[in-house]
Amino acid sequence: MSQRYTREEFYELVWSKPLTHLARDFGLSDVALHKICRKHDIPNPPLGWWAKHAAGHKVRRTPLPKLKSGTSGTVLIAGGELRKEPDEIASAREQARIRASEVEVAADAPAHPIVTRSIAKLRAAKASLVGLVSVSQQGLIAIEIAPASVDRIEQCLNRIVAAARLQGFELSGKGERAAFTDGVVTIPFTLKETVKRSKHVPTEQELAQEEKQRKERDRRWARNRWDSDIGFSFRNPWPEWDHEPTGQVAFEMDVYLRYASQIRRSFKDAKIQRLENMAADIAVGMAVLGAAKREDDRKAEEARVREEEATRLRIEAKRRGYIEERRSRVLGEVFVRLERRDQLRLVVSQLTTELGHDDSARTVEFVRWARNVLERAEQRMSVAGLEILFEAEHVFGDDDDRGFYPSRGGW
Repeated sequence: MSQRYTREEFYELVWSKPLTHLARDFGLSDVALHKICRKHDIPNPPLGWWAKHAAGHKVRRTPLPKLKSGTSGTVLIAGGELRKEPDEIASAREQARIRASEVEVAADAPAHPIVTRSIAKLRAAKASLVGLVSVSQQGLIAIEIAPASVDRIEQCLNRIVAAARLQGFELSGKGERAAFTDGVVTIPFTLKETVKRSKHVPTEQELAQEEKQRKERDRRWARNRWDSDIGFSFRNPWPEWDHEPTGQVAFEMDVYLRYASQIRRSFKDAKIQRLENMAADIAVGMAVLGAAKREDDRKAEEARVREEEATRLRIEAKRRGYIEERRSRVLGEVFVRLERRDQLRLVVSQLTTELGHDDSARTVEFVRWARNVLERAEQRMSVAGLEILFEAEHVFGDDDDRGFYPSRGGW
């Protein structure tokens, strides 16, 4: 919850205790508190001042300068988080709280055209069965509230727009619905009012009507007029439930985060704190959510790159295995050729040595034929012959992975 001080009140606070202690009370670093003091031209005790003060020495305060033109007379300390946050989120929150301290968003913040158009549609809308009016249209704000809350929410939205601008966010109507954007992160949002549901207690008039219908039904049945009983029902002529808008509205930011799931996205009316007084806190939350989204997207991109690299390595391993399998199959063919050539050499050499008898005509013809077969085998085992084989089988070249189609994901 935001805390507001006049410049004079904050000056007194700064000189009431060491800045490190005061910063801890606010959930800020002393560096951030120094920056807030500088922005509001509030002097703080110099180094050694508190030690001299504790030792009983007479020390004097640096007077509070007059308010300069363009400097706010109000110091706003936006609410922080009690739980431990990652360093990048904590840093983003602190910087957003420093920015939020600069200007107090006025209750009569300038009307934003998107807010004006959304509220106009809301005022023209017909209330639903639960008593809410809603608008959900491209370029407008998604709102679902009771008619009695419309004026308050219009003021609230304009204050949030002004506070968000201090954090670098502008309200845009370019998407399906209005959203805040800083040019990188887009934060869609909705405003919804809660509705209390209670069991309906029938009024005397409703009970009388039900009794009248019962008697009329009994009369028709007594006359055996079953066919004309179409208009009667055994259901009670009153609703089962009553719905009453509570006046409590929630501002919900619709941003999905894969990693930083604990970031606050919802700001709601409470007994003490109302939504229109939470503009600075909402804007700080928006800045933190924007930082978290950027960090989330960065991590997601890193994860995507890692997964792509892992997939690439899996595919490459499968491709190499596929190539190795095809090369091994061709190597088997080379061994077959080599064995056939060597066997032919042996046979031709042996028979050529033994030939010379007149009764060896058939063997002579075989040797002649075998020499021709050997010549072809020699050619097939030559560099040129193997090149023809490798080219035909598409191995040992740029087309080594011909026919390789990895499954999706590289598995």
